[in-house]
Amino acid sequence: MVTAIAANAAWYVYIVRCKDQSLYTGIARDVGQRIAQHNSGSGAAYTRARRPVTLVHQEPAADRGAALRREAA
Repeated sequence: MVTAIAANAAWYVYIVRCKDQSLYTGIARDVGQRIAQHNSGSGAAYTRARRPVTLVHQEPAADRGAALRREAA
C-alpha cells in the first residue's frame, strides 16, 4: 500500500553503502539522479573517495524539512 506521503513525496531520505562498506545518508528529490551524481564523482565529498555507492534504503518525506530532520536522526 502506498502512503499519502509516498504518493506525493517531493523529497526522499536515502542511504547508500560505499565501496569501503561505510554508509552515507542524504536527501534528494530524485534519488536515482542523486546516486548517479555520487557515482560520477559530482556528489558529496564523502562519497567521492568511496565510489561506487549502492542504494540500500530510501523513504519518502513530507517536505524538505522533514527529510533534513530524518537525515540527521
